[in-house]
Amino acid sequence: MSNNGPTRRILILGGGFAGLYAAMQLEKTLARDPGVEVTLVNRENFFLFTPMLHEVAASDLDLTTIVNPVRKMLKRVNFFAGNVEAIDLPRRQVVVSHGFDHHYHSLEYDHLVIGLGSITNFYDLPGLEQRALTIKSLGDAMTLRNHLIAHLEEADSECCAVKHPLLTFVVAGGGFAGVETVAGLNDFVRDALPSYPHLTERMLRVVLVHPGAVILPELGEKLGAYAQKKLAGRGVEIRVNTKVEAVSERGVSLSDGTMIETNTLVWTAGTSPNPLLQSLECKKERGRLAVNEYMEVADWPGVWALGDCAAVPDRTTGKSCPPTAQHALRQGKVLAENIAAAVRGGEKKPFVFSTIGQLAAIGKRTGVANILGVNFSGFIAWWLWRTIYLSKLPRFEKKLRVALDWSLDLLFSKDIVQFLMVRAPSVSHAEDDAKPVLASVAKADR
Repeated sequence: MSNNGPTRRILILGGGFAGLYAAMQLEKTLARDPGVEVTLVNRENFFLFTPMLHEVAASDLDLTTIVNPVRKMLKRVNFFAGNVEAIDLPRRQVVVSHGFDHHYHSLEYDHLVIGLGSITNFYDLPGLEQRALTIKSLGDAMTLRNHLIAHLEEADSECCAVKHPLLTFVVAGGGFAGVETVAGLNDFVRDALPSYPHLTERMLRVVLVHPGAVILPELGEKLGAYAQKKLAGRGVEIRVNTKVEAVSERGVSLSDGTMIETNTLVWTAGTSPNPLLQSLECKKERGRLAVNEYMEVADWPGVWALGDCAAVPDRTTGKSCPPTAQHALRQGKVLAENIAAAVRGGEKKPFVFSTIGQLAAIGKRTGVANILGVNFSGFIAWWLWRTIYLSKLPRFEKKLRVALDWSLDLLFSKDIVQFLMVRAPSVSHAEDDAKPVLASVAKADR
């Protein structure tokens, strides 16, 4: 491309697996061209490695180990830390906001990549949005950890007369997120008990609620049954063929008519494509943008979509690709090559990928996995989980920090320190009023 020609603007919305890996691939190709400007827009200035999120909540990893600063990962791609407010496809503009005053900017584009992912869906169930905890973001993981510790602290106090709602923890959803969350939560609260002299294991109740007949249905009935048996042996109560119907001050109401008295419900049972997509006049499939095999949005030249917010056709199944990280990151790489082909005049490639395997950690150095059709369970599956995800974690620095945290976890008990965003106490009075206090402190020091 000639340096004298107009600048081609490529705008990527969303810094998850799909958007970030598209940006990283463009960093190696088009972003080197002075006639091309690539910009990534994301709400946070970091990339969150979500497969390890439950380990932060369970105090297995420090909160900074699974996040990577985007600005350290991208040198040639511009980065805009802000919120996407609106997408104007006819005018080829995106409205974004940022700053302490949330002021607006309009970003124009020649190629637009939509990778806005999905958000939690509470399905309009009574009380759920107001009372449930989620596990989608780094803030969610820290909130859950602080919540668990706060309930242990409160239940341990001698003045606490009713302990069981504080020590009953319910997780809704028996997929990967729910199972890994309940396993980590169960290990955390039980391992923390020796630090609380007024609490015993008999006081704890950890419940997993799943609408299907067996948990982890993606891995098949055999591995799901194995995971259920292991979790049940560690004290997790599993309620299959059951749904959450409502949440109130009293607790969680289930579809079988029972009420679990608890202050804690972690909701992992539903997601929905980013609501910003609803305003786009594009063809959709169950709320996701319909794209062709090259990840192009129909009837809108130069507009592409991928990841959880796109229905990318899967040649092997005839359906849409599942919303997994392994699909999203590979979609990002292929899409970046297709944009390069569109800009430089090359041949686009269809997205073709079959799931290599799926893994879940179920606590106590145990896991379940299906890799290339072969089932693994127990310690070897747990070892595979850690090995594979560690290899996928970006940047050597973070790999080293995670490996160090995991090594220390073998030697020491879990940290039960709360990370609260609370300012230190302070006072404000005239300088003269402070002199008697300072004088008395100096006298006491002598």
